Amino acid sequence: MDRAILDGEKEGFVRVHVKKGTDEILGATIVAEHAGDMISELTLAMTNQIGLGKIASTIHPYPTQAEAIRKLGDQYNRTRLTPGVKNLMTKLLAWRHGR
Repeated sequence: MDRAILDGEKEGFVRVHVKKGTDEILGATIVAEHAGDMISELTLAMTNQIGLGKIASTIHPYPTQAEAIRKLGDQYNRTRLTPGVKNLMTKLLAWRHGR
């Protein structure tokens, strides 16, 4: 994360455990100097049944270390793009640009 680099922090990670086949958050692990500042977003999401997909669509300030959580949501959304969906979206975008 850019903020971590600016702060001189070179190690750390965020891991989120989700229910298989969904974006429902079951648990999370954060190892970083500012883990205590970041974990509350995930506990709020778990308490209110907010999935990784919605976290990805939430605006996060830049540069902050909490942006790592948004990036996890982005990674989850990319896993949902199956080859069939990708093909359909490619055709749809080509059709829209061809208008």
